[in-house]
Amino acid sequence: MEMEVGGEPMVRVQAIAEAKLSQVPPQYIQPPHNRPNHHSSTATIPTIDLFEFNPTHLPSIRSTIAQACTDYGAFHVTNHGVPTKLLRQIKTAGLTFFNQSSIDDKLTYSCDPHSFASQGYGSRMLLSDENDTVVLDWRDYFDHHTLPLSRRDPSRWPHFPENYRETVASYSDEMKGLAQKLMGLISESLGLRGSYIEEAVGELYQNITISYYPPCPQPDLTLGLQPHSDMGAITLLIQDDVGGLEVLKDDQWITVDPLSDAILVILADQTEIITNGKYRSAVHRAVTNATQARLSVATFHDPAKAVKISPSSELVNGASPRYREVVYGDYVSSWYTKGPDGKRNIDSLLLN
Repeated sequence: MEMEVGGEPMVRVQAIAEAKLSQVPPQYIQPPHNRPNHHSSTATIPTIDLFEFNPTHLPSIRSTIAQACTDYGAFHVTNHGVPTKLLRQIKTAGLTFFNQSSIDDKLTYSCDPHSFASQGYGSRMLLSDENDTVVLDWRDYFDHHTLPLSRRDPSRWPHFPENYRETVASYSDEMKGLAQKLMGLISESLGLRGSYIEEAVGELYQNITISYYPPCPQPDLTLGLQPHSDMGAITLLIQDDVGGLEVLKDDQWITVDPLSDAILVILADQTEIITNGKYRSAVHRAVTNATQARLSVATFHDPAKAVKISPSSELVNGASPRYREVVYGDYVSSWYTKGPDGKRNIDSLLLN
């Protein structure tokens, strides 16, 4: 279960799960306040039909997006224009890599354990603190740097299955197009020009993370992904039919039931800042289960590290901005060193 990479012992959750332990190692046990209680809300995440962006439907789509962004910060979209075949292909590619590649093959793609957000195969997202007291997620992942094209190096992605690299590249392009359309609709739903949020974010930096959550012998003590809001502008996520994603609303966890061929839209922190809090980023987590592995594919769309993000003057409209300006790279560094710690990182930017 422990592999040496660059002199560092690397533990992969899948290897722990395959060892059929009856108890999880202590570094994966969440503190009591963070453990899933499985008394989730009966509410459901909104589903919005985009009607392939048919202009006659756009006014009602903007209205429903505004409501969903205000109430939840997350919503499913259907008839989004991304080929359903491609959605299935990327999930199949991810499952094939995790389930059919040898551990030695997977380790050849290991990410740098000393650098946050490095590309490759990993398990640990947060950097160690002085006492290494970081609680670990019950998850392995492969992170792909996909946009801008200058960051895209398919030779660093798995070679198996055969169509893996081509599938990820095609998926990247489709997700960028959908993200741009959604940012336009979100901007317009606030009365801003359609290009506003994308112009504020600048050139999109996109990462695609395929997450694999193995079965866990003690799902009541662990989390696949600890509660957090995403750092960037907008996240587009698909998941298999196992389920396990939850979104926080009114201090209640709402289960995001898998919806075939739908894409989950998750507002991230920079969009909350730009909208001056009119729309909130969604706090979410992943729970584990004892019997089935789960897979999700999250596509993050972020600003460049040097970009300064601040509330829209049109939305502040003479009132006081709720958030101070932040350089995105500083925000990212803070997130990865402090971690979510049960609190949204964005709250440190509140002015009042």
